Amino acid sequence: MNSERLNISLPGLDLKNPVMPASGCFSFGEEFSNLYDLSRLGAIMIKAATHEPRTGNPTPRVAETSSGMLNAIGLQNPGVDHIIEHELVYLEQFDVPVIANVAGTAIEDYRIVADRISRAGNVRALELNISCPNVKEGGIQFGTDPETARRLVSAVKEVSDVPVYVKLSPNVTDITAMAKSVADAADGLTMINTLVGMRLGRDGRPIISNITGGLSGPAIKPVSLNMIYQVRQHLPDIPIIGMGGIADTDDILDYISVGADAVAIGTMNFTNPYICPELISDLDRRVEEMGLAHLHDIKGRAYKTLQGSDFQ
Repeated sequence: MNSERLNISLPGLDLKNPVMPASGCFSFGEEFSNLYDLSRLGAIMIKAATHEPRTGNPTPRVAETSSGMLNAIGLQNPGVDHIIEHELVYLEQFDVPVIANVAGTAIEDYRIVADRISRAGNVRALELNISCPNVKEGGIQFGTDPETARRLVSAVKEVSDVPVYVKLSPNVTDITAMAKSVADAADGLTMINTLVGMRLGRDGRPIISNITGGLSGPAIKPVSLNMIYQVRQHLPDIPIIGMGGIADTDDILDYISVGADAVAIGTMNFTNPYICPELISDLDRRVEEMGLAHLHDIKGRAYKTLQGSDFQ
């Protein structure tokens, strides 16, 4: 589907629609391509790439929670060279831009991966993973200190051939400070990553081998909406791809209303592998029913309304 009501242009990305699978919840897309044409998607955020292959954390590393899921996969992936030579080559058959998720344990690791993967022909943007809570080094350590995050983003920008989006962690005291710290170097933001959480078994011990994991799913949607709302007040122009607990079209409309430009679908891909194309079709119908010329006609409606006469 290519509806003018849903078309969106962001740095490096000309999107047919604003819906894409979130990194880590779609692998590299091959399994889902057996179910539907990936060209229907706005973009694909592929699984994180690191300099060397990673086996991830030991099992068990996934646990269900009320209205969500905990995971501690630990960035398992075959390494950037394998991804470029195999997974990205497979995706070339689809008319869909790829956003490559880049992770590492040191700034030089990020630079190496970004330099290599940004040269792949179908990679249109990078998502800089500075906020993964499930690895012992790197990841969230970069995502919780504003100055360290700024230096990392600037270093990656020096070597990247494509725009760089920074994935922000919600596990901070002030997410606006983090957003401001990277805004000058970044081309956009993706937010939010998972919240750190824990689940215990009946024996009183943590179910996940890593002890803690990243909480995702509908439980975190209110947190994500609030954080995007806060960031948008301070950074009115920076592109934002919102994520966290999106399960239906109303959720997408909520994200656009607080200022997101596009959205990424995560946990729901596990419970309904057809969720992305279903949302795209329903979103187009809803926008038409609302009498909107374009989805972005409601962008930022939440804070514009609060500042307007309706509440005076």
